[in-house]
Amino acid sequence: MATGAHAVFLAGVRPGSTVVVLGDGAVGLCAVLAARRARAGRIILVGRHPDRSDLAKHMGATDVLAADDLATVGFVRDETEGGVSGVVECAGTQSALDLAIDLVRPGGTIGSVGVPNGVDRVDLYRLFRHNIALRAGVTPARRYLEPLLAEVLAGRLDPSPVLSTDLPLDAVATAYQAMNTRRAIKIAIRP
Repeated sequence: MATGAHAVFLAGVRPGSTVVVLGDGAVGLCAVLAARRARAGRIILVGRHPDRSDLAKHMGATDVLAADDLATVGFVRDETEGGVSGVVECAGTQSALDLAIDLVRPGGTIGSVGVPNGVDRVDLYRLFRHNIALRAGVTPARRYLEPLLAEVLAGRLDPSPVLSTDLPLDAVATAYQAMNTRRAIKIAIRP
């Protein structure tokens, strides 16, 4: 949850704004929840797993689009009159970063918390030419821990739906395999 909150902070999500969240894993889904917490007016989740659409909507996504659909960029640009002011990138892939750059409007900000995996280029000239900020980095989780925990304990914030199952401690290897093959989002481990 802290990583999703950090991504929303990096992207500069403001009350009433429209934000695109790239990635429908645990971090992306928590970023949807964090964008709702930041009172974004419209939250568009772009992902690769159609079976997570209902969960994304439950967590606050107003729209769920397919990352591989060629119409996604056109839809977002048409719906937002040229792109969004904030994109939250939670996948860490070259295609996600390229899509973030395609969806952000001139003068906008990309908040990237997806650990770069195979990202070997950034179109710095395009960022420069369109005055797009790219803010990325590891989440300082302690910065977010106390306020998030207080909201969870008060019942105002519930990131638990990303825990799709639970397993005993001796099944940690199975848990990682289930998450790696996308059969589970996140797994709670029981001692």
